[in-house]
Amino acid sequence: MTDIEVALADLGEIATRELTKKKNPKGLEENKIIARKGGSVSKVARNKLESELNESVISKDNYLNYEYKNMKEIENK
Repeated sequence: MTDIEVALADLGEIATRELTKKKNPKGLEENKIIARKGGSVSKVARNKLESELNESVISKDNYLNYEYKNMKEIENK
């Protein structure tokens, strides 16, 4: 990940943590709402930076290369 990608991920996590402290959500549904709000903070920052730079700040190489295997193959080993 690039420095910007790491910073945006950290921002989303920190925002979510702070919102959780302030709102004290109970149960899965309330926690999902808080998580979306934290992610939204990061998304707003990303969109603003991309608008200023006139380019994407997310690299095309930023992905996990998962190889999914047939579960039957795994069970037979």
